[in-house]
Amino acid sequence: MDGVLQDPWALLTGAAIFLAAAYALGHVLVKKRDSRGAVAWAGLILFVPALGVALYYIFGVNRVARRAGKLTGLRPTGASGHGDEVGDARAVRAALPQEQGYLEHIARRVDVLATRPLVSGNRVEAFDSGDAAYPAMLSAIDRAERTLALSSYIFRNDGIGGRFVDALERAQDRGVEVRVLVDGVGGFLSRPTVARPLRRAGVPVERFLYSLVPWRMPYLNLRNHAKLLIADGRVAFTGGINIKDACLLERAGEAGVADVHFRLSGPVVAQAAERFAADWRFTTGEALTGDGWFPELPPDGEMLGRGVESGPDFDENPLRWTLLSAIATARRSIRIVTPYFLPDETVLSALRIAAAGGVSIDIVTPERLDHRLLQWAGRTEQEVALDSGCRVWLTPAPFDHAKLMTVDGAWSLIGSGNWDMRSLRLNFEYVCEWYDEGFARSVDGLIDARLAKARRLEASELANRSLPVKLRDGAAHLLQPYL
Repeated sequence: MDGVLQDPWALLTGAAIFLAAAYALGHVLVKKRDSRGAVAWAGLILFVPALGVALYYIFGVNRVARRAGKLTGLRPTGASGHGDEVGDARAVRAALPQEQGYLEHIARRVDVLATRPLVSGNRVEAFDSGDAAYPAMLSAIDRAERTLALSSYIFRNDGIGGRFVDALERAQDRGVEVRVLVDGVGGFLSRPTVARPLRRAGVPVERFLYSLVPWRMPYLNLRNHAKLLIADGRVAFTGGINIKDACLLERAGEAGVADVHFRLSGPVVAQAAERFAADWRFTTGEALTGDGWFPELPPDGEMLGRGVESGPDFDENPLRWTLLSAIATARRSIRIVTPYFLPDETVLSALRIAAAGGVSIDIVTPERLDHRLLQWAGRTEQEVALDSGCRVWLTPAPFDHAKLMTVDGAWSLIGSGNWDMRSLRLNFEYVCEWYDEGFARSVDGLIDARLAKARRLEASELANRSLPVKLRDGAAHLLQPYL
């Protein structure tokens, strides 16, 4: 003790560690709503103070959420589409047959977290594969007269990426205001990055949450996973398709990536434009305003729906909330297509309860994932789903990256969100919910096409895995919160 008192630096160091640990522990108690996570962090801080504080500062503090507080203020609660805005979820009863009016309960629940109201007068068209979607997207770019907004998680500097760069350059040259936003991590998946040819062409391009300074980009998981293309504020594309040659199945074959994208028209396009504008302002500080970005949007169809924004800047994840709301409301059927089926315990329990109540549940996922670790970790969720009475279907190559969901043949969910912890907790996502029988039939048709090629996974197949394989899969599942 005398030695410590004689060494003021040791005393100061100990005091600093104590104060830092006390502050970190207070932050855990105030900020961490998940009791299990709070207990884990508190234990680490108390028993290994110096290391625990350092790890909590690096991995536990959601610095992005704090910075994204600015983004929340940029998300107005009303759409600027000037169309038929329907804030009351009872509009669902007018849009659907009487016997399906109960689906309004999904809308009522989503209303709690959604930043946009339901809007009617929309049209949606599906494109099953990049071979179908890319020509439509390039045509929209070539027809644009005033503004173009493009946001993509992956935008590779390859053959199809070059075609998009050329189309964007042509638009820029004819006086169109162009803005391109690429994720700071996904944009690195090709070298050199697509930012170089875009900048050479004079096209404004930025990278979302990107920095060469390590302490300004400590979270590789918190990514902008949304895919958006908006032309003249009047037509939008969204879904799961990134911009890369692998999505051209006619060329890539079984080594490629299957996916689905959608073209939107009508007042809902303003909601997609607002999402892009918020992300752009968050990244660059530039506000996109005026009729070029947000024109008057008359009805272009009869569909009722809205865009649902999701991300780590929300206290409660709206995508997760939407899935739980839909599962809780379902009476007959839930059909899911997802590349990664690794939901958290709450979502998985909701599916189990629905199945126990007699709801028919089909989960369609690829036989072989593009990341082996995810495939191993997902065996536990598949096993729980099968034990609960759900049907799990495995699709052959090419790897299917599509994200689709329908409930009772009348409600549909499309967009960028997966059934994994990245989408349900870590990433910025964009999905659209729709209350329309005709569109649900078309989405069910996309699901049926996948089921026609899939094989049913039997519980015995998982039960008969060898012990080493079960141990490997169980070890991989320990990482599920971070996958």
